[in-house]
Amino acid sequence: MVLLLFSLLIILPTIFSWGTVAEKNFNLKICDGISGKLFSGIFCLTVFLNILSFFTGFTIYLEILILFIGLFFFIKNHTYKDFLCFFKKTNLLFYVFALICIFCASFYPFILDHFGYYVPTIKWLREFGLVKGISNLDLTLGQMSSWHILQSGFSHLSDPFLRINLILLIAYLIYIFETKRWIHLSFVPAMLLFSQSPSPDLPAFIFSLIIINEILGKTKINSSLLAFGIFAFTIKPTMIWLPLFIIIMMIIEKKISLKAILPGFLIFGIYIIKNLWVFGYPLFPMALFDLNLPWKPNPEIMKMSSEYALLKTYDAQYSLQQIAHFSFQEKITNWLFLQGIKSVFNIGLIIFLLFYGIFSFIKKEKIHLILFLSLVTKSILIISFSAQYRFFLDVFPIIILAVLYSENLRKISFTVCAVGSLLVLSFFINPQILRILIPSFRLGNTMGKFEIIQFYKPSEYQPTDFESFKIGNVKVNVSKKYPFNFETPVPAISESFMFNYKNFGISPQLIDSKNLKRGFIWKKLSNQEKKELDNAIKTIQSNYQQEN
Repeated sequence: MVLLLFSLLIILPTIFSWGTVAEKNFNLKICDGISGKLFSGIFCLTVFLNILSFFTGFTIYLEILILFIGLFFFIKNHTYKDFLCFFKKTNLLFYVFALICIFCASFYPFILDHFGYYVPTIKWLREFGLVKGISNLDLTLGQMSSWHILQSGFSHLSDPFLRINLILLIAYLIYIFETKRWIHLSFVPAMLLFSQSPSPDLPAFIFSLIIINEILGKTKINSSLLAFGIFAFTIKPTMIWLPLFIIIMMIIEKKISLKAILPGFLIFGIYIIKNLWVFGYPLFPMALFDLNLPWKPNPEIMKMSSEYALLKTYDAQYSLQQIAHFSFQEKITNWLFLQGIKSVFNIGLIIFLLFYGIFSFIKKEKIHLILFLSLVTKSILIISFSAQYRFFLDVFPIIILAVLYSENLRKISFTVCAVGSLLVLSFFINPQILRILIPSFRLGNTMGKFEIIQFYKPSEYQPTDFESFKIGNVKVNVSKKYPFNFETPVPAISESFMFNYKNFGISPQLIDSKNLKRGFIWKKLSNQEKKELDNAIKTIQSNYQQEN
């Protein structure tokens, strides 16, 4: 906790200073106050690092430069006065909830994507920046979320434990206590579950809640809100409903213009170029709008990914053959009534949408009707591609906020936040409680136990052993008896990919054997490469493959 507090003391003033510059020079502001400058700073730095990542990796020298510039102007321009003013005058409960956030962030990461996607992405960005065609090495790395680009910029010195979500969560707390929109406190306990990892879900949730809160508060819809809405989409593409909602509102209110959409269009353009560079298609993970780029992923790999997403839709409780023979009615009912906790979210989605639809038509206010249609559009798209419950979790807090926005729920919100936070803390301290109460919640099995050392530094898992294999002109590192590569040196792949390469008769190869930064393509295995791959698989099977 002590080291996390130091991270806060360094990073918060830095992004505040960058946000002050963004507001003054680019008129970029999502909301007023200290929190508005913090969010603008996050936006500004993320866009800056996104552009920079095309050309270079993120070294410690770059991080020192970012911190120096931020802290220098924080002091020189006396912006620290406004910053410190909030902390002197704020409610004592702010510090109580902030302390809970810091404590929760000190626990072991437990989201599986932390090991299979977040950390490997950050390692690549730190060493090389965006690598062309990296999805040929590991399709998952083709996502390269903007949030991980921001995390990479602070991952050497100021946040080596990758707790950037804690920074955002504290900024969100500041926003709540500044605006006194206490209903937002009700969402904080659920957000604590995302505080140990740089999960892009948290910024997507928080930015969407803030934007909707500002619009419900009669804030004029302008280019900044659209830019932030598209920014949330680039962090988590399942937030497609947010820019859709803002654009429709701008059209109806006749606020749409080239000047209004230009900042958002530029953010979207960077996102598309980034996807084309690392993935080969404009929209990850869909093979749409094929430009026939030579580094796009193998079609069989893409097909396998699509099939895996379909299996995940039904929580792997049915085979592909069974799903293929479902009637339309069976597809819906089997999805709604899956075994375990996921069916609760699936049924809850339908109930919440129906309730909000009725509420919107009763209220007869355009903002609610458009928001409802935007959420329905997003839900239909998600269900069509991969109806995993985690892809529509944002729908629940948005509907709760929209329905209860005008209600005075101060006492209830404080109570929900306090009780909910204590429950989450109890789950972290003793994960066995969660495993007993909700055995179908598999992430409960990956929660590490509380350790006294957390009061000084956050808990981290130790690196796993690995083995290196050469296939063609690329040398890959594979973790030993572990399916992920969170600390395995790049280029690292999971052992399952080795079997996929053999099945499909392909392998990733360097475009330039002397320069990894030039990127990857896929090619058919030659006889020599087949022998190298077979030998690697034999080694994995005998020594490294995970036991079932």
